[in-house]
Amino acid sequence: MARNEKAKAKMEQVKGKTKEASARAVGNESKSGEGRAERAKGDLRQAKEKAKDAFRK
Repeated sequence: MARNEKAKAKMEQVKGKTKEASARAVGNESKSGEGRAERAKGDLRQAKEKAKDAFRK
């Protein structure tokens, strides 16, 4: 389960970063904000998984 969550977090980070960069290239600030939010969501998910791993040891 943890491996799936870690992969999901990484995909959210990549997807958000891509969306942010492409939106910035065309000047769409709204989509750029969505990309930042999605990347932040992935960062939070990754932090949660790292915390869970720390308590398991």
